[in-house]
Amino acid sequence: MQQDLQKFSSQANPQILAEMKELARKKGQQFQHVLEEAMVEYLAARDGSKVRPEVMAHFHASMDKHKKLYELLAK
Repeated sequence: MQQDLQKFSSQANPQILAEMKELARKKGQQFQHVLEEAMVEYLAARDGSKVRPEVMAHFHASMDKHKKLYELLAK
């Protein structure tokens, strides 16, 4: 199954570009795959929606409920 791809042109810091190309070489992947993977991860990190709000609410409630225990465990 092949995806439709769109060519684009840009500029990058030569050192960063060299590191990305070296990473692709070490992983045995095409540079475009490593670049696309990096773009997807960047967008996911910026989006902040990886964790559903109800999950975070439950996490914060648990942290509040067990705050004393967590403080004792941290010591």
